[in-house]
Amino acid sequence: MIKLKGITWNHTRGFLPLVGIAQRLEERNPEICIQWEKRSLQAFADAPIEDLAKQYDLLIIDHPHAGMSAASGALLPLEQILPKEFLADQAAHQVGRSHDTYNYDGHQWALAIDAATPVAFWRPDSLKKLGVSPPQTWDELLEFARTGKVVVPAIPIDSLMNFYSLCVDQNDSLFRSKDQLVEPETGRTALLRLKQLIDLCPSSCLERNPIRIHEALLSESDPAVYCPFAYGYSNYSRPGYAPVPLRYGNVVSGPSGQPFRTTLGGTGLAISAHCQHTEAAAEFARMVAGPEAQAGLFFDYGGQPGHRSAWLDPRTNSAAGDFFSNTLETLDRAYIRPRYHGYMHFQDEGSLVVHAYLSGKADADTTLQALAGLYRESLATDPLVETLSNDRCS
Repeated sequence: MIKLKGITWNHTRGFLPLVGIAQRLEERNPEICIQWEKRSLQAFADAPIEDLAKQYDLLIIDHPHAGMSAASGALLPLEQILPKEFLADQAAHQVGRSHDTYNYDGHQWALAIDAATPVAFWRPDSLKKLGVSPPQTWDELLEFARTGKVVVPAIPIDSLMNFYSLCVDQNDSLFRSKDQLVEPETGRTALLRLKQLIDLCPSSCLERNPIRIHEALLSESDPAVYCPFAYGYSNYSRPGYAPVPLRYGNVVSGPSGQPFRTTLGGTGLAISAHCQHTEAAAEFARMVAGPEAQAGLFFDYGGQPGHRSAWLDPRTNSAAGDFFSNTLETLDRAYIRPRYHGYMHFQDEGSLVVHAYLSGKADADTTLQALAGLYRESLATDPLVETLSNDRCS
């Protein structure tokens, strides 16, 4: 009996598709048994890959862990066990740059089985009662937020991701230099704009992640009806999953007037370097990430595919209220976070710094100074000398 263990995150979208496809693989191959475990969304972001790779054969990871994987050797380079043709198909049919983000230091560390970035969503019945349409510009968003009916996820990690987007909306200076994180005026303007929006939203947003924001829109006791950007969950657009299916669309234009670039998320399937049954693990990986399952079982079990064919598929769009076709533009222009080895230190600590600012515990200048210090620390811990030049998805 070949036994594999996998670790993923605790949500319908992250857990059930893997369990369902593992079951189908076992039915086709009775000698293979795959057991999936789950952890919280926060633990998904926090747990060291090196530790998890010693306990599990299959891991669902976030792409900023790619540089850490390259430095630690915790994960197996997938080009060593997967056919070139399969990987070429993954690259040719990625959503945004999802597949590319797991390629680092010349190796492919994971398959982009799930694609996501912050998108807009709303309760269509509530907007209809109000007689309004979703805002299209940043100024329209602020005006609507003044009614108290707009919510934005603003826990630490989401606060940092939104700060990135507001920096990138101004120029391309973010993470471009080893000497400074971002041009000072760019960073200060981004902080001020983000706080202006958060201050117009309920204070509970500072304690809500994207899942809680989705649930807030579904609550009859919550006045929220619209979210301008949060990591999208196609589950909530499907009849039967949500009491009132939510509608999704591309985000508003940014303060610059240009299309707003939210920060790419999603998840990838990686294989531990300690895995003793790499052929079975590779077979499962090919099944999960392949176009047939992505637009079929993976989606049917509640997954949010990473293969572009599933995003263009009429059946998946019909079943999910056109979630995929209505948000694909935002996915394709999404901003890609750094992936160098020391980046996770910056993300973990920098999230808390931005959140403290939005909570009124620090001013903008103090916040930028703290972020700059964390950035220098993160670069100092990176064993790869050419950190930023190696970090480009090209």
